[in-house]
Amino acid sequence: MAFANNLKQLPKISHLAAIELLAADGSVAAIIENKAGQTGSLAVYNHLGQIYGAITVEAAKKGLEIFEEHADDARQNPGKHPNIDRLVTLVTEGSGMYRVRHKFATDLE
Repeated sequence: MAFANNLKQLPKISHLAAIELLAADGSVAAIIENKAGQTGSLAVYNHLGQIYGAITVEAAKKGLEIFEEHADDARQNPGKHPNIDRLVTLVTEGSGMYRVRHKFATDLE
């Protein structure tokens, strides 16, 4: 199944402005925003966070399955897909995790 089809199976993300990925020390390691070019990654990371409670090695493996055809491109072109690179690194290192902090979209800004 192609990535576009996989995305259709994931929970909607219209309520999210962004997701912050927190490193073990609590610092923000990455921010994935709900904007063009990042919405697919936001949907995947949101789903993984909901299912696994954090972006763990097991979550990263599932994420690479969801990203499907883009995962091979990421492996061949490091830096081209940073949100996939992060998952590849978790899997290849076999340890580590990111906690997920949701930033919700509001009309109050």
